Amino acid sequence: MNSCSNVFSPAQEAKLRAYERWHRALDDCSLRMDCPDAYHEELLRQADEMDRLDIVTWQEWRELRIRADEVYLQAVAGVDYHDRQGKVHVHG
Repeated sequence: MNSCSNVFSPAQEAKLRAYERWHRALDDCSLRMDCPDAYHEELLRQADEMDRLDIVTWQEWRELRIRADEVYLQAVAGVDYHDRQGKVHVHG
């Protein structure tokens, strides 16, 4: 017996897939380091699309956009180029 089939509704599955795509974009270190503006725009675009499709609530949409702004500010500050000991990393 397959007790795990149909655990989520189609709407829940769509939400999970959308969040997975958003987090994949969030974790795109290459884009974040090479072009922080495009990285930020992609996160905002995906959050806005989830809102447009009624996949997320207003609060979830707001939290995604706030997180996108936070990581953008970190990206332009060069956080990816420095580890916790202050050593500079070369991307490439």
